[in-house]
Amino acid sequence: MNSTLKDIARELGVSVSTISRVVNNKTYVNPKTRKIVLEGLKKFNYMPNQVARSLKKQSTGTVGIVVPDISENFFTEIIKGIDEVLGKKDISIVLADSSESAQKETNYLKLLYQNRIDALILATVSKNHDALDIYNSNNIPVIFIDNMPDNDHNFDSVIIDNNKASLLAVNHLIENNHRDIAIIVGSPDETTGYERLNGYRRALEQHNIIIDEHLIQYGNYKEDSGYQCMKALIQNRKDHPFTAIYIGSEMMTYGAIKAIKEYDFRIPEDIALVGFDVHDKSGLITPGITSVRQPENYIGKTVANLVINRLKEKKGNSHMNPVYQHIVLEPSLEIRKSSNNRDL
Repeated sequence: MNSTLKDIARELGVSVSTISRVVNNKTYVNPKTRKIVLEGLKKFNYMPNQVARSLKKQSTGTVGIVVPDISENFFTEIIKGIDEVLGKKDISIVLADSSESAQKETNYLKLLYQNRIDALILATVSKNHDALDIYNSNNIPVIFIDNMPDNDHNFDSVIIDNNKASLLAVNHLIENNHRDIAIIVGSPDETTGYERLNGYRRALEQHNIIIDEHLIQYGNYKEDSGYQCMKALIQNRKDHPFTAIYIGSEMMTYGAIKAIKEYDFRIPEDIALVGFDVHDKSGLITPGITSVRQPENYIGKTVANLVINRLKEKKGNSHMNPVYQHIVLEPSLEIRKSSNNRDL
């Protein structure tokens, strides 16, 4: 059973206020007395009542993070960046995985609010964000990453330029003599999928290449959808030929590669390939995959610093009216052998 401060004070022969000052590291306490108290706290396995402390401070020192798939390297690296910055400010993170489910995301948003988080970082999969109304009305900062809601003016965001990301990928393939370029992309109902598809279309239009709608496949960012989309493209290749493909996520890229190999096609000789967020730290993937890269760790640190600034603004000002920030970061293209020059 967790002893109270009163129990420990009685045992040590000191006042409750003295122990409280040691626990909260407040005001001066005689070094000898501090040592006695700390040893007593350890002996009695004292654990502060965080709920009571948070009610008093109007802060729990926690930030909620909701992502659609914690297994994706993209989100893992972002979370590491967030934790690296917030940890230095003694702010803890509470992580939830929505598993690409809008209902599960909503449930987590309600649960995190009930647990009195100080701020929320959200990679949304939902079209309905009514669950965020209570965050807004209670001045709890919300920062979006990856995907954006349709109505984003009441929230901060940190994303990359997804249009530019696709322009980089498709222009690279065009520069390597490809004109028949397929794409596997996420749902156009989400901002990420929509903008990556828009960049693909823009690149082709800028080079006067007619867009073949049959070469556009829509996946759900999972490996199996990349596999199924690639199979559909290959099976229809005779009527709608393509020599290169651009794939809008890491997991879909892996699925597509699996399908290409099952059909005994070679990369890049038969099908040149550019992926998205492909991580191969071991260097064991052959050939190496050309990939659009996002600055994941930097995204995380940028988000964390934005959270810290919002919490500073909120402190002592319960009716803050911030100017919301929509930070757009630059993607890059990491060129490997999967998109090698092709002589047509």
